[in-house]
Amino acid sequence: MGGYWLLPALLYFLAISIALALIDLDSRKLPNKIVLPSMAVVLVLLALASFGTDDWWALLWAVVSGAILFVFYLLLALIYPAGMGLGDVKLAGVIGLVLGYFGWGALIVGAFAAFLLGGVFSIGLLFTGKATRKSGIPFGPWMLLGAWVGIIFGREISSWYLALVGIG
Repeated sequence: MGGYWLLPALLYFLAISIALALIDLDSRKLPNKIVLPSMAVVLVLLALASFGTDDWWALLWAVVSGAILFVFYLLLALIYPAGMGLGDVKLAGVIGLVLGYFGWGALIVGAFAAFLLGGVFSIGLLFTGKATRKSGIPFGPWMLLGAWVGIIFGREISSWYLALVGIG
């Protein structure tokens, strides 16, 4: 029954995932008109899910995770401004909210998957000659795809990994 309460948040996140990925691929921008209101909308929808399931810890972890992912991306943008835009930083806050609601495993898997998928795609572009080391490649689509990997498979992947290294 708890999944029904979470459905509006996931459907909203799916809608902005598609819109933002297509916009970023086309213009290499993640518009504030979508990203900034999404922080509030996602937070409200996750609060509604927490209300419906009486799981306030999930909402707390969502807020903490959103802040952690936002700060992590902000540090990356400050360290290497040419490699990451502020749109990615703001989007990381939204993604962190969603992933955090599903737990630490989803957050770590989703965040790592973004870099893994984006890196593999970029290497493919380099090998095929469709990009150079100086080419700008939109990262938003990979962040969003990584987030969905975290949402769908995060718990299983993190449990498998922890068992593999003898922790879980």
